[in-house]
Amino acid sequence: MTKHFTDQLNRTITLREWPPKRIISLVPSQTELLHELGLHTEVIGITKFCVHPETWFQGKTRIGGTKTVNFEKIKALQPDLIIGNKEENEKEQIELLAGLYPVWMSDVGNLDQALDMIGRVGDLTGRPEMAQSLCNTIKTRFAVSLPPSTVYRPPSTVYIIWRKPFMAAGGDTFINSMLNLAGFENVFADKSRYPEIPPGELSQAAPEFILLSSEPYPFREKHLEQFREICPRAQVNLVDGEMFSWYGSRLLHAPGYFHQLRKSLRLA
Repeated sequence: MTKHFTDQLNRTITLREWPPKRIISLVPSQTELLHELGLHTEVIGITKFCVHPETWFQGKTRIGGTKTVNFEKIKALQPDLIIGNKEENEKEQIELLAGLYPVWMSDVGNLDQALDMIGRVGDLTGRPEMAQSLCNTIKTRFAVSLPPSTVYRPPSTVYIIWRKPFMAAGGDTFINSMLNLAGFENVFADKSRYPEIPPGELSQAAPEFILLSSEPYPFREKHLEQFREICPRAQVNLVDGEMFSWYGSRLLHAPGYFHQLRKSLRLA
């Protein structure tokens, strides 16, 4: 059965046979989503950063990185569908792949767009009911774990993703959306993407909290003191970057994680 689908970049792709039987995922969070949708035999290729689930990481063919795909490995797999993301994959590589295979692209900047992506991927892969159920559960968990507050004042916060140089999440990122839902106010919400933040600018910003992400730079306990010296009045904490930046089925666990994080920081 031939079917046409529109992705989140408003591109239309054609699947000559639907549902697809040979899928390659170029994005870790979407790989985890495909596993949640039960596509265990259909997914044949993933990236070296697709660490969840571990059984897939160990057993599926790895076709390179999110920004360094191996075209020969992809050719050998002969996919009938490739799923990527505007931010995480390189435009030039995606354009080359799209000339050879059906490539469906996501573009996720907030929770609503993440839920839209999940629903569309469900339709794309022949799992619409499972995808809708997943979306409903995610929405319910956010509503229960993180209800809107009329008295809670979001503390000023900087979310750091990189160390040399310091880089933070700006306002037009999925991380910023998650920060807001978790009850934090992003100090650098007026900046785009992931700006470099010199130590002097970080000090002048004087945030109440500094959150050091576990990815893409793997911040550890040994890095806390450096930020405490720059911002002595800030509370500096390590956080699970997957909870703030993975926009697939990891969203099932994010609300509970954010709730516990607020409790540990004595914010709730």
